[in-house]
Amino acid sequence: MDTWLVVGLGNPGPNYAGNRHNVGAMVVDELASRHDLGSLAVDRLASRRGGAGGAAFKTHRSRAQVVEMRLRVPGPKVVLAIPVTYMNVSGGPVAGLMKYFDVPVERLIVVHDELDIEAGVVRLKRGGGEGGHNGLRSISQSIGSKDYLRVRVGIGRPPGRQDPAEYVLKDFSKAEKAELPLLLDEAADAVEALVEVGLVEAQQRFHAPR
Repeated sequence: MDTWLVVGLGNPGPNYAGNRHNVGAMVVDELASRHDLGSLAVDRLASRRGGAGGAAFKTHRSRAQVVEMRLRVPGPKVVLAIPVTYMNVSGGPVAGLMKYFDVPVERLIVVHDELDIEAGVVRLKRGGGEGGHNGLRSISQSIGSKDYLRVRVGIGRPPGRQDPAEYVLKDFSKAEKAELPLLLDEAADAVEALVEVGLVEAQQRFHAPR
């Protein structure tokens, strides 16, 4: 069966674990958790990414924590991955995993935070620019293509004159944390839909007015 690679972007270590910039990694952790793969809770994500490893996630030589799974039986193999490098050098691990698992660009899904989408909203697309996102830029450069699938998890623009670079490296607010489980669940659903029904149908599901 064709293999898919799902990459959740974030920064390693306890200082970054709850940051808005790490929501992509949180979504991948949610996917592992819902499929009973021994994933750790979001608030323990940092210790796993520090190299301790979860019950199922293992450190791959491509500098990422990975776990292999199937969404359904039978069904395609899905490799969940969270790079253990910093965001701006995510491309090396992603390129290494694509080569190791023989995954073409059309079956790469990158889950990431998105400033230009309202907080709490999930959007899907293939290709396009990186919008100043250093993780996406690194991946595009390393794999030589922008034509991968993206699950864009909206975190909204910072209030007032706050620097966006500072905003993404702050933890979710108290109000945002209350809604975070729902957001992670919807983004995880979107990843599964991309694998199971493809981009067009998944967009129809997740882009419809709520």
